Amino acid sequence: MIGLMGGTFDPVHYGHLIMCEGIREEFNLEKVIFIPARIPPHKTDTKVTEAYDRLRMVKLAIADNPFFEASDIEMKRDGSSYTVDTLMAFKKLYGSQKRLYLIVGADSLVQIETWKNFDEIFKLASIIVASRPDTQENYLDNTIIKLVSQFGAKIFKFSGRAMNYASSYIRKRVEEGLSIKYMVTPAVEAYIRKNRLYIK
Repeated sequence: MIGLMGGTFDPVHYGHLIMCEGIREEFNLEKVIFIPARIPPHKTDTKVTEAYDRLRMVKLAIADNPFFEASDIEMKRDGSSYTVDTLMAFKKLYGSQKRLYLIVGADSLVQIETWKNFDEIFKLASIIVASRPDTQENYLDNTIIKLVSQFGAKIFKFSGRAMNYASSYIRKRVEEGLSIKYMVTPAVEAYIRKNRLYIK
């Protein structure tokens, strides 16, 4: 059983890492693969850091965890990164022998019907959803019930919660010359400083 965690990771932070480690243990996953998007389809109007830098930061962040991997599968693809295409590629890679679990936040799950070929996603992978402290649990539960009943989705709720700070907050702190210690790993912080990322 393999967990797949897509995202912009601009930058990857401890919230991502702690959540994925908790999910890996709770669902007994063999590994979790982090998949930075080349061009996130929901962020086409937002400036995103170069794909190479985001992938490099992910690799630095997970270097000491043997159960975490990074994939450049979306980096190699032209145009926007769509989850359904990525899942099809991993299904082809692993075949039917490995069960795939797509890890998403509650904010993503409630919008999943706007994703490209979202109904195919449910055929390719089970979903693990993580709430945040600001998640409206009743709305999330109703969304899960709807997706399960209408589309046969297999959805599991992570018993823990994702941290309630965002990559945008970290970028803003860097821009303002403030500390990001304990928000990202030391290696990621060093990479950001060395390459002067997020400084206008």
